[in-house]
Amino acid sequence: MTAGLDPVAVSSLLERQELLRLLERAVTKCVTVISAPPGSGKTSLLRVWAARSTGHRRVAFVSVDRDERDAERFWRAVVDALAPETRIAPLDADQLVEKVLSELAEQVDPVVVIDDLHELASADALRQLEHLLAVLPSAARVVLSSRRDPPIRLHQLRLAGEVTEIRDGDLRFTERETRELLAASEIRLSDTGVAALRQRTEGWAAGLRLAVLALSGHPDPEQFVAEFSGTDRAIGEYLMAEMLEGQPSEVRSMLLRTSLVDRMNAELADLLAGRQGSEQMLLALEEANAFVVSLDAQRTWFRYHHLLADFLRLELRRTSAEEVPELHRRAARWFADNGDVVEAVRHMLAAGDWPEAARMLADHLFSLTLDGKEGAIGSLLQLFPSGASADHPDLAVARAATHLAQGRLEQAAAQLAVAESQVDNTRLAVAIASLRLALARRSGRFTEVIEQVNLLDASIADEPIAMSSELRGVALMNLGIVETWSGRLADAERHLAEGAALAQAIGRPYLEVVCRAHQGFPSKRVSVASARERGREAVALAEHHGFDERPILAPAFGAVGGMAIWMGEFDEGERWLRRAREVAAADVDPAPAVLLHVATGMLHAGRGQHRSALDEFAAAARAQSRLTGAHALAPRITGWLASMQARVGMLDEARATLAGFAADTERMGALANARAVISLAEGDPAAAVDVLREIRSGAVVPPFTRVEAHLLAGTAHLKLGERDAAVAAAEAALADAEPDRLIFPFALTEAAELLGALPRHATAHGALLADIVDVLRGTPATSPDREQSDELSPSELRVLRYLPTNLTRPDIARELYVSINTVNTHVRNIYSKLGAHDRSSAVARARELRLLSAGRA
Repeated sequence: MTAGLDPVAVSSLLERQELLRLLERAVTKCVTVISAPPGSGKTSLLRVWAARSTGHRRVAFVSVDRDERDAERFWRAVVDALAPETRIAPLDADQLVEKVLSELAEQVDPVVVIDDLHELASADALRQLEHLLAVLPSAARVVLSSRRDPPIRLHQLRLAGEVTEIRDGDLRFTERETRELLAASEIRLSDTGVAALRQRTEGWAAGLRLAVLALSGHPDPEQFVAEFSGTDRAIGEYLMAEMLEGQPSEVRSMLLRTSLVDRMNAELADLLAGRQGSEQMLLALEEANAFVVSLDAQRTWFRYHHLLADFLRLELRRTSAEEVPELHRRAARWFADNGDVVEAVRHMLAAGDWPEAARMLADHLFSLTLDGKEGAIGSLLQLFPSGASADHPDLAVARAATHLAQGRLEQAAAQLAVAESQVDNTRLAVAIASLRLALARRSGRFTEVIEQVNLLDASIADEPIAMSSELRGVALMNLGIVETWSGRLADAERHLAEGAALAQAIGRPYLEVVCRAHQGFPSKRVSVASARERGREAVALAEHHGFDERPILAPAFGAVGGMAIWMGEFDEGERWLRRAREVAAADVDPAPAVLLHVATGMLHAGRGQHRSALDEFAAAARAQSRLTGAHALAPRITGWLASMQARVGMLDEARATLAGFAADTERMGALANARAVISLAEGDPAAAVDVLREIRSGAVVPPFTRVEAHLLAGTAHLKLGERDAAVAAAEAALADAEPDRLIFPFALTEAAELLGALPRHATAHGALLADIVDVLRGTPATSPDREQSDELSPSELRVLRYLPTNLTRPDIARELYVSINTVNTHVRNIYSKLGAHDRSSAVARARELRLLSAGRA
């Protein structure tokens, strides 16, 4: 036996105080096991610790000779270390063990350090060591240092809490220790350089020491660190001598061929090695601390130490260069088949096949985007060789997606034009069309993508077309969003619902959130209350998946805020709009920006802040002007802007705002209402009544527009002295407002005087009227949902509002887009929570609690 020396004499430069304290604490237990790869600094640590221990304890240091197979020689070395001045008669191994025990019992706080225990190849000696540890005197301590866990049973000592382990992770140099090591050698490196060196070596003592030796006197230390790797000659020689040369040929072959990948499991390793059994080899190497690291608790994925991987790749190129391209192709196909597109493209490029790599990247472009890997797409594009064709359609599509994600819209458009000029298959055509819609969404240029809308609509419906689920889902999303902002709400509803369902089916939560975030708008088939509930559900889904801070959620926040304002809950609406602005980045899409200005203008108008409302509606009009094609809210923006101008005395400006704006019958109501406001401001209530007559009776006019028209007509009738007509108009407004609690129009039109004309207790909508009066007096409205949320859930409240109607349960299910079973469940819960036994008693009780307004028809 000899006193073994670690290959790295780190202790001569640096005493690692924290590590020494860790070892000092460890030897309070009977057995300490130090297990780590070669070059980790095990021997240096033990030598420094032993030297510092002299004077207060006896440390017997034994280094096991290489491939020691003689048990008697091993134990004699232990005895000699414990009692160097004692001459002993010839003894066999078992007798020598007893002698060791005797010496340990006689000495005061003795410690035996056995270094390089992995070299002990005698089964008898290991069995005897196991026995010695089991009967160790209470004051004695043993430290075992090895490149792998000792092949002896320590379970009883572990159960007794008498085993301490120090492993590779404990021995790695920290960044601070790396800096101290460099300073001790008078080597100056920037903080970035120190961090890079520590990261590259992974804190491995041998790697750091060899780097220090090479850095001494180097003219450019920063450049050396930037280029330092396992291909360094000194590192290579060390790894070859200490690690690779001692392995069987099949293990060496496996190591070399699998070094091309950053991580591997058994299946991939077998594929690259061309033989079975790789997992057993990797597990054995990990257990031997041979620079193999398992990446998961189940030990199914592995990687190599960075420096070992560098060295192995160099050795593979040196010995089997002709195999390298095919190995990269194998790896690329495996990663592609197993869903890791980034690695697949990277290895296909390494194989030299950039056209196939481009096809792979284009095929999986949208799945990478949905995984949040837009940055990875850009990084992969930089790996393509300079000779890669600038007009290759697959690469152009990938470049366009990257530019679009980074907000470089002009560059994205240019790349899409390149792709369109070279497109030769439907898959790529659909991808281009979808990106065109995304570009339109970001730029607001809706009228320029009608062809893409039609192409996508037809392609999505054409099942034989080969289209990945991700591509189909993204196409549905972009199609639905553009249709939403263009006012094609029925088509948008169909496509967004289908996109959300597909996203849920394929496990793409971000795609589902984006689709649902644009479904919170009222339409012919979706009430204000339902739209509000949809928006809340979209936000809840986003919060569940951690997407609630994404700019794409701004429409959902804005829509929920807008619906709250419609229902007179101004403070609540303001809170939602604040959240919308917080997530809406400076480069928020133009169409949602219009929505936020409109909703904020409504908030100010509802509070009687006409000038602030005017500013917001004007801002909405300016944002709308930057779009090509009319925004879905364009008529309402124009109407409310003109109304506010009239209310603050800007009559000429109000007329100019309305001049030249054309709208279909369905949308002209907002403009007619504005003309009525102008007529009232001019002192001509009869003209206001005339202009509103058609709107008030129009079946295609949205309820919220009709409510405003009734209120303006009622005000005009009052000014004309036509009290009965005014009361009838107010009643009509309440009747149209009742289903969705549309309180905002009453605040917008300042209808307090009109409502005061209603005979006391004569209205059929007393509960709603009470809420409206509260809002007009400045008392904040509260949603029944909020007051009773601990009793009835939002979904139950939605069903409750249909109970006073003549709709059957199947009808209610169709209205709410849920199953009849869901409606039945909610009805049972409503009866139970309200203490009702049938529909009529549930409605009566709900009215008592003001969950429903009185007398809903």
